[in-house]
Amino acid sequence: MSKSLTLSSIALLLACTTPAFAASNVDLTVKGLITPNACTPTLSGGGMVDHGKIASKDLVQNNPTSLPRVTLQLSITCDASIPFAIKPIDNRSGTSTGSSDFGLGLINGNKRLGRFYLTPLNMLADGVSAQPIASVDGGRTWYSERNWELQTLWGAGAVDDATTLLPIKSLVLDLEVGASIARADQFDFSDEAPIDGSATLEVMYL
Repeated sequence: MSKSLTLSSIALLLACTTPAFAASNVDLTVKGLITPNACTPTLSGGGMVDHGKIASKDLVQNNPTSLPRVTLQLSITCDASIPFAIKPIDNRSGTSTGSSDFGLGLINGNKRLGRFYLTPLNMLADGVSAQPIASVDGGRTWYSERNWELQTLWGAGAVDDATTLLPIKSLVLDLEVGASIARADQFDFSDEAPIDGSATLEVMYL
C-alpha cells in the first residue's frame, strides 16, 4: 500500500514540475459523401393553397379562426432505394403564432397573422403502408409523429417500427394543410391584408 502511494506521489510531482506547452497547430477536417442517387419531390396543385378572399367580419373576434383544411399530395421519387428525410423550412420565420408551426406573415406592421401546420396522411413507401416519423437530433433517433413540426426532420418508418428510417425509392402521401387566423380583435382590417404563408420542404440524404 505504501509503495503504491509513493509511486503515485512521485508521478504527481513529475506532472506538476513538467513544463506545459501549448499546441501551435489545430486540425480542420472537411468530410462528406457524394452519392449517385437523387430524389425529386413534387406537390400537387403546384404546392399552392389559396383560401381566396375572406371577409374580416367573418373572423372570430376573441379566438383564432380555423380555415378549411386542404389536402395536397406529396410525392418523392428517387433513383434508387435510399434513406432520406424531409427538412421543413419556414420562409416566414418569426411570424407564426405557434412555436412549432409555420407563419402566415405580419400585418399592421409587426403583428403575427396566424399559423399553418402540416399533417401527413395515407403514407405509402414503395407501395406499402408506412407511418410518419420524426427526429429531433438530426436523424440519429426516430419516433412516431402524427403531426410534423418545425425544428424536426420528417421521414417514413414501417408500420410496426417507428425507430428506423426506411430506405425508399418512391414515397407518396397526402399532406393536409391546416391554418388558423389569430383572434381578429387585435387587428386593423381597414385595408386588405394578405395571408402570406410560405414553406420549403428540403430532401436530405442520410
